[in-house]
Amino acid sequence: MKSTVLRQSKSPTDSPLQYIKGIGPKRARALQEAGIRSVRDLLFYFPFDYLDRSRIVAIKDLRHYVDADKPTTVIGEVIRQEVRRSRRTNRMMFFLTVQDGTGALQCVWFEGVQWYKDAFEVGELLALSAYPDQDKFGRIQFIHPEFDRLKGAEEEDEPDWGKMFNTGSIIPKYRSTAELAHVGLDSRGFRRVLRNALRSHAHHVKETLAHDIISRNNLPALHHALQQIHFPSDHSQLALARRRMKFDELFFLQLMLALRKRQTSEDVTGIAFSKQSPSAKSLADALPFRLTAAQQRVLREIADDMRSPKPMNRLLQGDVGSGKTIVALFAMLMAVDNRYQVAFMAPTEILAEQHARTLKSFLQNLPVNVRLLIGGQRKKLREDVLEDIRSGRAHIAVGTHALLEETVEFARLGLVVIDEQHRFGVMQRAGLRQKGVRPDVLVMTATPIPRTLALTLYGDLDVSILNELPAHRKPIKTAIRMEHQKERVYQFVREEVRRGRQAYIVFPLIEESEKIDLKAATAEFERLQESVFPELRLGLLHGRMKTEEKDEIMRRFQSGDIQILVSTTVIEVGIDVPNATIMIIENAERFGLSQLHQLRGRVGRGADQSYCILIANYAWFDTQRRGKESGEVQKEKHDAKVRLETMVETTDGFTIAEVDLKLRGPGEFFGTRQSGMPQFRIANLVEDGELIAVARKEAFELVKHDPHLRQAVHEPVRTHFEEEYRHVWGLGEIG
Repeated sequence: MKSTVLRQSKSPTDSPLQYIKGIGPKRARALQEAGIRSVRDLLFYFPFDYLDRSRIVAIKDLRHYVDADKPTTVIGEVIRQEVRRSRRTNRMMFFLTVQDGTGALQCVWFEGVQWYKDAFEVGELLALSAYPDQDKFGRIQFIHPEFDRLKGAEEEDEPDWGKMFNTGSIIPKYRSTAELAHVGLDSRGFRRVLRNALRSHAHHVKETLAHDIISRNNLPALHHALQQIHFPSDHSQLALARRRMKFDELFFLQLMLALRKRQTSEDVTGIAFSKQSPSAKSLADALPFRLTAAQQRVLREIADDMRSPKPMNRLLQGDVGSGKTIVALFAMLMAVDNRYQVAFMAPTEILAEQHARTLKSFLQNLPVNVRLLIGGQRKKLREDVLEDIRSGRAHIAVGTHALLEETVEFARLGLVVIDEQHRFGVMQRAGLRQKGVRPDVLVMTATPIPRTLALTLYGDLDVSILNELPAHRKPIKTAIRMEHQKERVYQFVREEVRRGRQAYIVFPLIEESEKIDLKAATAEFERLQESVFPELRLGLLHGRMKTEEKDEIMRRFQSGDIQILVSTTVIEVGIDVPNATIMIIENAERFGLSQLHQLRGRVGRGADQSYCILIANYAWFDTQRRGKESGEVQKEKHDAKVRLETMVETTDGFTIAEVDLKLRGPGEFFGTRQSGMPQFRIANLVEDGELIAVARKEAFELVKHDPHLRQAVHEPVRTHFEEEYRHVWGLGEIG
C-alpha cells in the first residue's frame, strides 16, 4: 500500500481517519500501519477488482464450466463447515458448503486448515472463484477457491446497500491484510467505510486538472470519478472513472518528466566537445569488424549531442549482442580527447570487471588509462585508483556503486555512462552526475523497452535504439527439454565439445534461498565432473567467490582450458566468449523471462551455430492438475510455461519484453522498488499505451506554454503537483 507525502496545505480530506463513521481509533491505527493515513488516502484506495452480479454463475450450472479457461464465480450462503482427515494421505482438510437457491457447492482446502476452520460463519454470504472440478463421485467442487465476504451472518444492510446484491449490480473488491481483516477491514469492511467516507468527504476533494484539459479529453470531474470508481452505476461510468484516475497518474508523471527535461536541457549550459577525436578514428581503423548501420546511426546521434552546449541525456537501447559497449567507447574517447574524464558505472562487480577488461583490450594500442573501482579491492590498490581519479591520470573510471561514494573525486568529469539503467534509481543517476559540472550522460540498457514505456520511464531522455545485430551472428536455436531427457542433452554437449566448442550450464540462485541454491549448484558441479563428464574439463563460477578466483575461472574459460562452465546467474550479463555455443539452463521455470533472454545472449557471439536448452520440470507443463491446485500455484505454472514457450518462439528482445511486462508488471520488470520508479495505484504501463501518449502530449504542451505553471487556469495543476509530487521527485524549484 502506498504511503502519502506530507501535504503543504490543509483541507478536510487531510483530516484523521478515526472520525469517519465506522473506523474509530483501533481501525485508524491499523490503516495507518498499512500506509492509509488520511481521508484522502482512503478515498484513493481503489478496488483491485469488481464482482459483476450479471456474470455470476448459478451453482446448478457449474457443470457446464468444468473445462472453462477462466475461474468461475458463484455467490452463496455458508450452510456447513467441517475439518476431516483424508484416509488416503492422512492430511487434515477443510470443507465448506454454500448454497444459492439453485443448489449446494462443496469447497475444499488442503492447506491452511487451522486458519480456514475459524474463518467463516454459518449464514455468511460469500463470493467464491475457482476452476470447477469433479470429485470421484462426479460432484462439482471448488478446490482452494478465492473468496470475498459480501454479508455477515447476522448483519442487516443499510437501506441503499441492499441493491448491491441484486442482479446487475457491480460490487467493488478491496485488498486487505491479516492485520486489517483482524479489525474488520476485509473487502466487505472497506466497502462500508468507503461508502461513509465518500458521503462525508467526496465534495471536499479539490480538482487537480485545468478545465481545458478535462474538457479536451472528455474526462469526468474528480469527485464524480471517485464516486463511480468505488460504487459504479454501470460499466460505462466505471470505465470513465478509471480513465480519469489513470490519466491523472500518467499526466503528473509526464509533467515531472517535462519539467525535468526543461531543467536539464533548456535552462542549463553543459560541455560542448570539439568535433575531432583522433583516438576514436584510430580505434575505428583498428577494429577487426565493420560497425553495423544501426551503430553508425546511433554514433552520429551521440556525437551531435556531445558537440551541443546542452548537457546530453540519452538512453542507448539495444538487445543482447547488438554492440552497445563499442558505441559507448567511441563516446568515451571523444570525451578523453577533449581532456575530460569518463565514469562508467555497472550494476555488479563481475560486470564492471568485464567492462574494464573489454575496454583495455580495445584500447591496448592507445594511451588511455582505464581504472577499475569496486567494493572488494585491497586498501592499497583502492587508494591508488582513487588518487588516479582525483589527479586526472585515470581517463576512464569503471566501477559499481562505489563510484558514488564521497571519497571518489574526479578532476574533470565530462561524461557519465551507466550500464543496465533499469537497475539504478533516478537519485543514483543524479548522484554520479553531481561528481562533475553538468557532464553528458549516456545510459544503456539491454532490456528492450516498448517506445511508449521508454517515454514514460525515461521521458527526460532522448532515445537511441540499436535494432540490428552484427552480420555474422546466426539466430540461436532454443528448445525445452524435461528432466528425464537430460542424458540426451548431455550427449549433445559431449559431441559439441569434441568439435572444439564450449558450454555453459547455469543453475538458479534465488535471493531468498541463496545458501540452499549455492549448495545445490556446488553439489551438481561435483556430480557433473565425476559422473557425467569425467573426461572433460569443468569449472565452477558463483558470486560468493573472491574477485581473483572469478577472474581466474573466466580467464581459463575464455582461453578454452575450461570446456564446460557450471555457473549461477553471475554470468547473466557481460561475459563474452565467442567459442561458447551451448547454454543449458537448469530449472528454467524458476527464471524470469528477461533473465532467460540475457542468459541466452551469452552464446551466439561467434560465427558458429549456437543452442539454448531449457531444462524444465514436467509438473509445470501438466495441465491435468489445474483444478487440484490453488489459483496462485496455477498462475505461477501458467506464467512459467508462457515464459519458456516464448523463449522457443522468438529471439526478438522487444517481443520478449512485451510478454515479460504483461506477466510481471512494470514494478518487477524494472528491478523492484527503486527510487524514481513510479508506483501507480491504477495506471498500467503495459495496457495504457494510448493514454500515456495523450497524457504526455498534454503535459509537454503545458510546460511549453506555461513553464512555471503560473497562469491562473493552471492553479489546480500547480497546487496538486506541489502537494503530492514535488518532494518525492526532488525536482527543486519550479519557478
